[in-house]
Amino acid sequence: MRTAYSVETVRTAEQELMARLPEGALMQRAAAGLAAACADVLGRVYGSRVVLLIGSGDNGGDALYAGARLARRGAGVTALLLAPERTHAGGLAALRRAGGATVARGDGFLGTARELIRRADLVVDGIVGIGGKGGLRPDAAPLAEYAADSRAVVVAVDLPSGVEADTGEVHGPAVRADLTVTFGTHKPGLLIDPAREYAGSVRLVDIGLDLPDAPELEALQHVDVAARLPAPGAESDKYRRGVVGIAAGSARYPGAAVLAVSGALRGGAGAVRYVGPAADAVISRFPEALVSDLGPARAGRVQAWVVGPGAGDDASAVAEVLEAEVPVLVDADGLRLADRATVRARTAPTLLTPHAGEAAALLGVSRESVEGARLASVRELAARYGATVLLKGSTTLVADPGGGVVRVNPTGTAWLATAGSGDVLSGLAGSLLASGLSALDAGSAGAYLHGLAGRLAAEGAPVGAHDVAEAVRDAWRDVTG
Repeated sequence: MRTAYSVETVRTAEQELMARLPEGALMQRAAAGLAAACADVLGRVYGSRVVLLIGSGDNGGDALYAGARLARRGAGVTALLLAPERTHAGGLAALRRAGGATVARGDGFLGTARELIRRADLVVDGIVGIGGKGGLRPDAAPLAEYAADSRAVVVAVDLPSGVEADTGEVHGPAVRADLTVTFGTHKPGLLIDPAREYAGSVRLVDIGLDLPDAPELEALQHVDVAARLPAPGAESDKYRRGVVGIAAGSARYPGAAVLAVSGALRGGAGAVRYVGPAADAVISRFPEALVSDLGPARAGRVQAWVVGPGAGDDASAVAEVLEAEVPVLVDADGLRLADRATVRARTAPTLLTPHAGEAAALLGVSRESVEGARLASVRELAARYGATVLLKGSTTLVADPGGGVVRVNPTGTAWLATAGSGDVLSGLAGSLLASGLSALDAGSAGAYLHGLAGRLAAEGAPVGAHDVAEAVRDAWRDVTG
């Protein structure tokens, strides 16, 4: 399990550790890890040209000490000092002792900086630390532009300067890194878009922090998903494995029902009951599905319901499913048709699975607001509806209504941005609900398998939703093998 902690938690842990270590020892640990990562990127350190972008905080100190290590190995290192009077004194002295050069902000600074960065092999971003807010300041923003336009590899110290560590939000110019070397633990902004896009690859350096058990974010990995997936035992039958009901599709959107059923059949439940106007399309594609035209309340025994994909304006089916005393997943049109008070009043678990546009409509804000503040949006939606929320997108997030840790899915791929892909996910996660997983586990494990299936199906080429559904079995084997 990868975890991420807030700035406040990280700083508290750092202070506690520094109190037990000799002065400067923690920064030296960070600098050693940073220098090693930079050396790996360079391949050959001797003769390489390295430019350090140095602000006034400890990130600048980390970069300066790392630069000194590279200079001692024969690199030509120059530090661009944005705040000369507030530069970390120890790091600056170490760089100069190692033969590194400095250029202080003043007349002609930007022209010199542009030329140095243009010729650099490596640029190290030590402008702003994890407490930075609101994007880069005007005097630093040009350096980020020069780095982006250069051929140099850009390495960020702890977090790309200009992005917000706790939220993943970006409110102005920011450094775009090829690699971020982060210390002690991941920060939420390294896992959540839009900030994640600025971080590039992430390398975690262990500096010995003692962190609490409850992180802000966690990202499942193969072993975590495998531990949660249902596995039939010797005494299992279809009812013990769980039956998932699918109330989806319409005369206009019969394919949504077919795709939701396809996801459900691959999600581990023992049987799938379909209710809705697309029964002929479903049974012709999946003869193993149990179909009914009696409505959700009289369809037969289920352990969970999925409602909404392709439902059009059929509010009655949504209302009927929400009255059921079993877990319910609400997706697509069902999100628009579900009464919020009814959802809040439910005693069985509810999982809502909006994309950014649907979440924006439910919150009464713009889509851009949701995409720019994904963590805040998923938490707010979960609190308003008293339900677990899976916010789909470039980084899928899953949040419980009571707060606590938020799950972020690491397996997504841009190829999943295709019509019907979300219907497959709703059926898959609904099947996991029926097999007994909590809403949080069903949503996060379902998103993990769905994302992995998208990658396996695509292999670098466009895919359709049906391809993703077919690849779920391969993803399941990959996780549990």
